[in-house]
Amino acid sequence: MSHAQGEVPRDGGVSSVKQGKHNLDEMDAGRVAKHLVLFRPNDSTVERLLAKARASIPGFGKTDVIQNVLHQQLGEMHAIARKPRSSGEAPVAEGFVLILLLNEIGLMQLALGTFNGPDPDLRLLAKPHERPAGIYIWGLLAPGPLAPGVALFMREMLAPRYAGVNFYSRPNTEVGRRFNETVGLTQGVQVGPIDAPNIWVFQRKPPVPLYDSYVPGAGQREIGVTVVRTLEDMMRVAAIRNVVYMGEQECPYYEEYDGNDLSATHLLAYMGDEPIGCLRLRFFAGFAKLERLAIRKEFRKSRAAFQLVRAAFKFCQKKGYGRIYAHSQTRLVDFWKRFGFQVLEGGKSFVFSGYDYVEVVADIEADAKAVSIGDDPYMIIRPEGRWHLPGVLEQSAIQAVHISAEEETLRLAGSVA
Repeated sequence: MSHAQGEVPRDGGVSSVKQGKHNLDEMDAGRVAKHLVLFRPNDSTVERLLAKARASIPGFGKTDVIQNVLHQQLGEMHAIARKPRSSGEAPVAEGFVLILLLNEIGLMQLALGTFNGPDPDLRLLAKPHERPAGIYIWGLLAPGPLAPGVALFMREMLAPRYAGVNFYSRPNTEVGRRFNETVGLTQGVQVGPIDAPNIWVFQRKPPVPLYDSYVPGAGQREIGVTVVRTLEDMMRVAAIRNVVYMGEQECPYYEEYDGNDLSATHLLAYMGDEPIGCLRLRFFAGFAKLERLAIRKEFRKSRAAFQLVRAAFKFCQKKGYGRIYAHSQTRLVDFWKRFGFQVLEGGKSFVFSGYDYVEVVADIEADAKAVSIGDDPYMIIRPEGRWHLPGVLEQSAIQAVHISAEEETLRLAGSVA
């Protein structure tokens, strides 16, 4: 079952089909889709949208099959609607993007031509919270001015679970083929040893920043970094520092845990799903301070330390900082020089926890798109280090529109006091 109905309209900037004219990963949702909203539809809306799609897209599966996939979180439907004219009006879904999350075997069967689109074998789909091997465009209905809603969908696909995962499709209408060409999909793909000339693919690269590059379920040798946001992550940080500083360097507990951990931002490095390193950042008016870099002994030949420091730089740049300050053990000054640190001119040498230290600084360029007043207020309240992804409060805003509209309907009907 696949897939597209509708061209990218003129108000999206397209008047004729041209290969990759509107690359999926490069569409500016804030510009081309400013009059649209994207949301997860309820069962009745799903049923209505599927009935609408069957009038123009052949080969759709049964509604109960699709609903079952959605209920088990093995696929997703993202409804597209025009923005309501008033805050008390709920958006009415007119189009959608419907995807299946394929596991490795499912992707291979798709390439072989043995994948049953209308009634997929659920064993071929990635389990909830498991990183998919491929994202299959199961169905797409975005006629006319709804087509830019795909840009809103792509913003959802920046989440760590989906970042860098390729899109695949089997268009069975001419409109679908033209849509594929317009948004940058190409026909023909190699999946392992399998040549699949009839499958269309959109090759993706992870657009995530270094400080949000950890992907659960990635390869065992993949190094990723994340901002610590949970108590469980903080326990991982403490475990690493206990081993490195208190165990190896015999640092006293009251010196290692100095009262600054709850006022700092922590970065945590993983190899695969194993936590292997951490780093602490504190922020002052004119500079950020980098400290408590620790890598577990068995992972010190990896690039984890470099990944953490580079991620810290990117994080500080995104916050608008142009100078990073640190205390370096004298024996490690050459290590820090690799990142542009220099011993602070006129700085002091000092001792704590039995080691000699010097002050070092690195001057960096603030990100041209650093978080600042004047940015989208929803972006500013997103979780730390996830400024590139829609946050939970944006989702609640959409839900509030639905709830307020439903309450108003009930009130007018006399069901609510």
